[in-house]
Amino acid sequence: MTDIYIDADACPVREEVYRVAARTGAGVLVVHNGSRPIRPPGQPGVRVVIVPDGPDAADDWIAEHITADDICVTGDIPLAKRCLDRGARALDHKGQAWTGDNIGNALAGREIARHMRETGMGGGGHAPLARADRSRFLVALDVAVTAARRGPAVKIGPAPDHQ
Repeated sequence: MTDIYIDADACPVREEVYRVAARTGAGVLVVHNGSRPIRPPGQPGVRVVIVPDGPDAADDWIAEHITADDICVTGDIPLAKRCLDRGARALDHKGQAWTGDNIGNALAGREIARHMRETGMGGGGHAPLARADRSRFLVALDVAVTAARRGPAVKIGPAPDHQ
């Protein structure tokens, strides 16, 4: 069975995930640190996982539990990479599917942006989600659920040691 893991503390598309899950029968795990209340709908298959407060606690929990049959919805590029390394699929909030072909450039761009912020050259953050972004996300999540049910994504992590 395919589960959709939501990195929920800063996720603006939770309602869209719930709609897709209800339509497709996918399970949903809403993972967050409990710092603010998140009320999922009262629909079957939706579970809330509250992790201890701390840096990357939700990311660590997701990365440890996600499988190749699953999808992670996150705006956190390093978490998306960790999920890809486990053979899972990952989407950002605007419907960008992370793959082995694009995650490296995204990580590099993230580092450049961090450096620019640290040196005072950074911008003002991300633009708010538009209706078109939400629509694109819904389509991408439907595609990801269908693909996950056909079989696991290609794992991009390091090759296993052969002795």
